[in-house]
Amino acid sequence: MDIHQFFLGNAFDAHTYFGAHVTEQGVVFRTLAPNAAAVDLIWEGGDWEPIPMQRIHDGGVYELTVPEAVAGQMYKYRITPQNPDGDIIDHCDPYGFGMELRPNNASIIRDLSSYTFHDKKWLAQRGNHRKKPVNIYEVHLGSWRTNPNNPNGWYTYEEIAPKLVDYVKKAGYNYIEFMPLSEHPADCSWGYQNTGFFSPTSRYGTAHQLMQLVDTCHQAGIGVILDFVPVHFAVDGYALNHYDGTTLYEYPEKEDNYSEWGSCNFIHARGEVCSFLQSCANYWLSVFHFDGLRMDAVSRLIYWGGDASRGINPASITFLKRMNQGLHQLHPDSMLIAEDSTNYEGVTCPVEYGGLGFDYKWDMGWMNDTLDYFRQYPWVRRDSDTYHKLTFSMMYFPNEYYLLPLSHDENVHGKATIMQKMFGEYEQKFPQARLLYLYMYAHPGKKLLFMGSELGQLREWTEKQQQDWDILKYPIHDAFYHYMLELNRLYLTEPALYQDDYERDGFCWVDCHQEAKGIYAMERRAGDSRILILLHMSDEATQTFTFTLPDCGSLKPLLHTDWKRFHGSTEESKQAIVGDVTRTGMQFTLELPPFSGIMLRIQPKKQPAVKKPAARKRTVSKKKTSGSTE
Repeated sequence: MDIHQFFLGNAFDAHTYFGAHVTEQGVVFRTLAPNAAAVDLIWEGGDWEPIPMQRIHDGGVYELTVPEAVAGQMYKYRITPQNPDGDIIDHCDPYGFGMELRPNNASIIRDLSSYTFHDKKWLAQRGNHRKKPVNIYEVHLGSWRTNPNNPNGWYTYEEIAPKLVDYVKKAGYNYIEFMPLSEHPADCSWGYQNTGFFSPTSRYGTAHQLMQLVDTCHQAGIGVILDFVPVHFAVDGYALNHYDGTTLYEYPEKEDNYSEWGSCNFIHARGEVCSFLQSCANYWLSVFHFDGLRMDAVSRLIYWGGDASRGINPASITFLKRMNQGLHQLHPDSMLIAEDSTNYEGVTCPVEYGGLGFDYKWDMGWMNDTLDYFRQYPWVRRDSDTYHKLTFSMMYFPNEYYLLPLSHDENVHGKATIMQKMFGEYEQKFPQARLLYLYMYAHPGKKLLFMGSELGQLREWTEKQQQDWDILKYPIHDAFYHYMLELNRLYLTEPALYQDDYERDGFCWVDCHQEAKGIYAMERRAGDSRILILLHMSDEATQTFTFTLPDCGSLKPLLHTDWKRFHGSTEESKQAIVGDVTRTGMQFTLELPPFSGIMLRIQPKKQPAVKKPAARKRTVSKKKTSGSTE
C-alpha cells in the first residue's frame, strides 16, 4: 500500500497493510490512531497483558510483530487517548479479518490464504451481465433455514451452502444477494450497523467457510452479491466510535454525527476514511470472489442526511465516484448496485461522463407505484391516474439502468408481506400475486425478490424465525410456488425477457389505454425473439380483448396465471393461437378471466415455400478406356 495515497483517500488495498497479517516472521499488527497518546496490543497468547506498539509514521500508524502469534488467536488494541480525562478503551481491530461472537468483541487472527477457490470457469464467463438474465434471491442467512442443533438456530456457511444452492438452482434464481455478512453486535440490525467491516460474522463461521459458500455457488452457476454499508457504523465504544479518543471515522460532535438510525455517520471528507471503505469494498470482491455489491442507503451519501432540501454532500459524492471508478478498474465484471430512492441524475452513468458510476439503480418508484396499485380496490384501478401507475415507470426507465426490487424492506415493520399487500381476502390474493410477478418479469430491468415471496408467505419476516416452509403443504401455496418456478424458468430461458432490457427496441406497449377493462398488453423483443404479455387486472367476469400484431403468424401460450395447476380455473393449452389476417397485421381476440395474465410467444409468419426449378438432366458420354472390351 502507498501510505501517501492512503491519506489522500485513493487507496483500495489498505487491508493488505493494516490489520493482523500472518507472515514467516510471525503476525504483524498495524493500526491507525493518529490522536492516541499510546497504543498497546493485548492478546490471548500474552495473557492479555499490554505490549506497546511502535508509532512508525507521523500520520499515526502503529506497528508490532509478534513471532509466537498464530491464526485463530484473539487480540485487541488498548488505546490511551491524549486527553488525560479520556478513558483507556480496548478496541477491536477496524481491519480485523475475524471477530468473536456477540456480546464478546475481540478480533481474531485469520490466515486468508488458507482457502483455494475452484471457480475459474465461473469467473471467466460472468461479464456483460446487462445482456444476461439477472434473477436475484435476497437472503438473510440466519433465517432462511434454522439449524435445530444450534442454540441460535444458525447453520455455518459451509453447512448451509449445499442446501441453499440446491434450492436456489431448482427455484430458478441465478444470483443470491446476502444481507450484510460483516460483523455486527445486534441481530435485529440485520448487519446494517457494523463493528467489523472486514470480519465475516462469526454467527455462521469463519472467513474460510464463507469463501467455501461463495465457491459452492459459483461452481453451481450462481452469482453472489453482498450488501455493503458505506454510510454509517455501530455506536459501540469498542469498535470505530471515537477509535483513538477522537472522532476519527465519524463527524465531529454535533455536526451530522448520528444517522436517523442512531448510528454514527462516516465522514467521507477524510482521506483515511475513504481509503478504509474503498479497501473494504475491494476486499469482499477480491478476497471472497463476490460478484457485486449492493450499496445501502446511497441517498444518504448523495444528500446531507438523505434530505434533498439540504443539498448534495460534495465529499460523499466525490467518494462514491472515486470508489466506483476504482472498483470497476479492479473488477470490470462486478456489479455495483445503488439502493437509492432519490431523483439524482446519472447514478448509473459512468464517472468519466459525470455520473456516479453504478451499474444498476434500484427502481424504488416502480416498487412503490406497483405495490400501491395492487392494494387498490379493483374498481379504483379503472381510474386513469391509478391505471397509469403501471405505465408511468416506462416514461423514465431510459434514464438509468434500473433493477426492480421487492426486497426485505417490503416484508417487515408492519408493511405486510407482498402477498398480504394484495387486495381482498385470502383466496383473492393469490391470483393477483401471480399477476404482479408476471408484470414484474415482463417489465424491463433485472429482478430481485426477497426469500419467502416465492412461497406466498403471509407472515412478516423476522430474523428470529425461519421461512414458513410448512405452508407448502397447503395446495394453494404449493401451486403458487410452482407458478414462480415456471415464471423464473421462462425468464432465464427467453432472451426477449432480458437481453435488451436497456435497449429502446426491447419493449413496447401494444395497448395501455384499456382503463375501462383494466387490461394491459406489452411486447418484449430481442432480435427474432418476441414475447407478448397480456394482463387483466379487473375482478369482473371474463372479458374479451381484441388486438392486432404486425409481422405475426400465430401465438403460442407459454404461461397462464389462471391455469388449473396454478390453482386457477382455466384448462391448460399450449396449442398455437391463429388470428385473422388484416391490412395492418394479424388480429387476435382472446378471453381473459378475472385477475389473470398470459405470456405468449409471437411466432413469425410462415414463409410460402419456394418451388425449386427441376434439375436439368445431365448427359454423360461413355468413353472407351484402355483394357475395356466392347
